[in-house]
Amino acid sequence: MDRANSVDRTRAPREDTVDVLYVDPDTDSTVREWFGDSGPFRVTHVADVATALAHVTDGSTDCVVSEQDLPDGSGLSLLRSIRRRAPSLPFVLFTDDGSETVASEAIDADVTGYLRRTPLEEQLPTLVTTVTEAVSRPHEQSAILDRMTDAFFALDVEWRFTYLNERAREIVCDAADVDRSIDDLVGTRLWDLLPGAVDTEFYDQYTEAMDEQRVATFEAEYEPLGTWFEVRAYPSLDGLSVYFQDVTDRKHRIERLQERERILKEMYRVVSEKTLSFEEQVDRLLSIGQSVLGTDYGALSSRAGDEYVFEVVRDPTGDTQPGDRVSLDETNCERAIVTEETLVLEDIARDAPELAERAGYTDDGIACYLGTPVVVEGEVYGTFCFYDREPRAEPFSDWEIALVELLGNWVSYEQERRRHQNEIARERNRLEEFASVVSHDLRNPLSVALGRIDVARETGDEEHFDAIERSLQRMDTLIEDILSVARDGRTVAEPTAVDVGTVAEDAWAVVESDEATLRVDVDDRFLGDATRLQQLLENLFRNAVQHAGREVVITVGPLDEGTGFYVADDGPGIPEDERDDVFQSAYTTTDEGTGFGLKIVSEIAEAHGGSVTVTDSDDGGARFEIRDLTVA
Repeated sequence: MDRANSVDRTRAPREDTVDVLYVDPDTDSTVREWFGDSGPFRVTHVADVATALAHVTDGSTDCVVSEQDLPDGSGLSLLRSIRRRAPSLPFVLFTDDGSETVASEAIDADVTGYLRRTPLEEQLPTLVTTVTEAVSRPHEQSAILDRMTDAFFALDVEWRFTYLNERAREIVCDAADVDRSIDDLVGTRLWDLLPGAVDTEFYDQYTEAMDEQRVATFEAEYEPLGTWFEVRAYPSLDGLSVYFQDVTDRKHRIERLQERERILKEMYRVVSEKTLSFEEQVDRLLSIGQSVLGTDYGALSSRAGDEYVFEVVRDPTGDTQPGDRVSLDETNCERAIVTEETLVLEDIARDAPELAERAGYTDDGIACYLGTPVVVEGEVYGTFCFYDREPRAEPFSDWEIALVELLGNWVSYEQERRRHQNEIARERNRLEEFASVVSHDLRNPLSVALGRIDVARETGDEEHFDAIERSLQRMDTLIEDILSVARDGRTVAEPTAVDVGTVAEDAWAVVESDEATLRVDVDDRFLGDATRLQQLLENLFRNAVQHAGREVVITVGPLDEGTGFYVADDGPGIPEDERDDVFQSAYTTTDEGTGFGLKIVSEIAEAHGGSVTVTDSDDGGARFEIRDLTVA
């Protein structure tokens, strides 16, 4: 392993005096004095290996300068002993007893400098320069490490700290629940300071790196701190250099993203499940929203005039059920509907005191709310919302708000899709009805006409031409009615104020009424398409004349609730068991009828947002009621 990745120091670097341990049995003071005259050096002179090792062990030495020939050993043996205790302590071998062999062995033992002692006066300046550079290199490296945002510490082979930068000191002290300086920590065994780390991934990775001499890179949580670290550990023969940084925030961000991905996938599974009904899908989406937001309540609701209708509800108390209605102005949802914006209230009493006066707060205790409007084809359908009876301690996050809006958007899309599918189904049924009429009802008068032509050719009797004309006229009438349903369906032009009485008179003028009588007792005005409402009345008038007799009396009058009108006759009426069938295509009880007149009436009523029903008139005839029109 390259030693450039390993930094070991026996003590924290200092910027003042440099302590030099000079090992030489000769008591001559020349070297000591030279250092004293050359800069901020403090020289301690010892004569043997044992005394030198004692000085090194106490951590007070910045550099060792040693002679090779010592009374109890050699400079090389001292170097090897020091390397086991202080792997990076600068060591300069300064000797007369030198050779290539000594120099080679010194280099192998990781000597910092090797200098021949003689001639002394010429070598002393070089010695001072060598020591100065040797001591300054660790200082420079320490300054770099101290400026790092990563934490760093170095360990010797006995797991003792030999160096820590300030960031590492802070983390290690926090983990050990102590407050110690870098100088105090140097020399302390890592596992003695943090015994709880022995059974962790940190211990396993560090020991494996040292044993196998391979770099260890990993992420692990130190549970006592609740902190995740990214660690890079570089081993060497001298010990282990460890760089690490707190990645807890990043780890939590990743976990949050993974959780959000899981939630979105779960939502996708729900909306893609074709075996679920729309209501079941919404219920499951509400459940997902509740788990994310931590609320007890959730609902999809629709607006019906001034009322608020619960469509799908998740209420643990069971107090609110699907189909329940409340006054819209009692709810928080009214605000979301009116503004057509997402409403976010962590604490209703604090954030919107005016809403705290509504029944949702005073009676139901709703204290927090997050809801978004559901817009279908440009109109506000209702809301998709979540709420609870306790204020939230924390604000709704941007993610939570976005999730609710996404759910609301899906409901909007699905409602529009269902409407379009229903419309397509109705159109398909209409086409099937047309095909049935074309294949059956038109074929009958056509067959009659063709048969009469053959007979007329054979006999020359002109009375057959009258029958042919009647068949052709019936075919023409059928075609006009079919085209009316196919072309106009449930559409209306730009609505305007329409006087029902005036339109009734106009319709009566174009109906072949013979001896029939029309009474108009209505002057109400509704928003609608005058042409299509006239068509509706024409068909009702023709139906009365065809079924109630030529002298029928027809009355057009207002409904009591003022939201529509009726057309009544004094004929035989319609049997109750047939009233649901009369609005179906091709339903007729006479040879003259096409079966499309009342179908057209139903289509036009629905196009105006209303409906048509049939009941008994006061005279025992039929009474058709056109309801739920918009008053002009």
